[in-house]
Amino acid sequence: MSENLRSDDFDYLLPEELIASKPSSCRENSRMMIVDRNNSTIRSGQFSEFPGFIDEGDLVVLNDTRVVPARFFSDDGKIELLRLEEPEPKLWRCMVRPGKKMRVGKTVAIAGVSGTVEQILEEGERMIRFEEAIDIERFGQLALPHYMERNPGEEDRERYQTVYAREPGAIAAPTAGLHFTSDLLEQLPHAFLTLHVGAGTFQPVRSEHITDHKMHSEHFHLPPESADAINNCKRVVSVGTTVTRTLEHLARGAGAEISPGSGETDIFIYPGFEFRLTGALLTNFHLPKSTLFMLVCAFAGTKLMREAYARAIAENFRFYSYGDCMLIV
Repeated sequence: MSENLRSDDFDYLLPEELIASKPSSCRENSRMMIVDRNNSTIRSGQFSEFPGFIDEGDLVVLNDTRVVPARFFSDDGKIELLRLEEPEPKLWRCMVRPGKKMRVGKTVAIAGVSGTVEQILEEGERMIRFEEAIDIERFGQLALPHYMERNPGEEDRERYQTVYAREPGAIAAPTAGLHFTSDLLEQLPHAFLTLHVGAGTFQPVRSEHITDHKMHSEHFHLPPESADAINNCKRVVSVGTTVTRTLEHLARGAGAEISPGSGETDIFIYPGFEFRLTGALLTNFHLPKSTLFMLVCAFAGTKLMREAYARAIAENFRFYSYGDCMLIV
C-alpha cells in the first residue's frame, strides 16, 4: 500500500565519480539504457537509437521551458538569493542565505538596486521588493544543481538549455531534453508544452513516509495545437518527468481528451499511481529519495528500476542533469 512506502525504499548508493558535473562533448552522444516494462528486460545502448523506438502514430512531447539566471549575490557579497519567481514587477519570491540576516524590513542591494524584505513565507522564502527592475540576464547566474559543486561556466549558457527552449521561467533545465539536437528533432513527430522547473525538483523527500511529503508547485501551459496532437496520437512518448507530471495532472478528472490551458501543478507521482497518458518515458538518472526517482519507479516498477540503476552504476553510466539517459517503453 502507498501509505506504507518509506523514503528509504527509494535510496541507493552512487559513487561520486559517476555524477556528471560537465556536459558531454556532443549532445547526442549520450548512452541510453532501454528498459522494457512488458518483458522486464534491460539493455545498454546509445541515444542515437531513440528514433528507432518511435512508431507510426507516436507523438514525442517535450518541455520548451527556458532556464533563466536565478542565482544572485548582494553587492557586498554577504547574501545569496535564489530568485524563484517575480509575481509582479520588481517583487521577487526568493530563497536566501543566510536567512538570519534577511528579516522583515532588512534591505539588500543587487547591481546597485535596493530591495526590502516585505514578508517571510511559511517555507522560509522571502518576498523582496526592489526599487527598480534588475537585468537578470546581466547580473544573474545559472543556478546549477548543487551536486555539480562548481560555478557555471560559459559553456553552460548554451548546454544547460535544450535546443528548443523558448519560454523563460525555469530555474533548472528539463534535462531529458538536453540530448536532442535540432536535426534529430526534425525527424520526429513532436509537440511542446511548458512547465517551469522549480528549485524543489532536486529536493529529497525527508519525511519517513512519502505520503507526508509536501510537493512543490510549478507553472505549466499546454497550447491548443499540442492538446489536439496529444488527443489524436496513438502513444505519447514523454521527454522527461516534467512532461509526464504535466500530462498526468491534466488527465486527472478529464474525460477521453485533455484540454489546453495554463495553471499550476503539485502532482506527486509514486508507486501505485495509475498513468493515463504516458506511454513511454525518456528520462535521465535521478537522485536517491527524490520525487523524480519515485515517479520512474511508479512507471516501471520499483524492482525493475532498482535493477536498471544497479546496472547503470556497474556499467559506469553518467548520472543526473548532464548525464546519460534511460528510455522506458
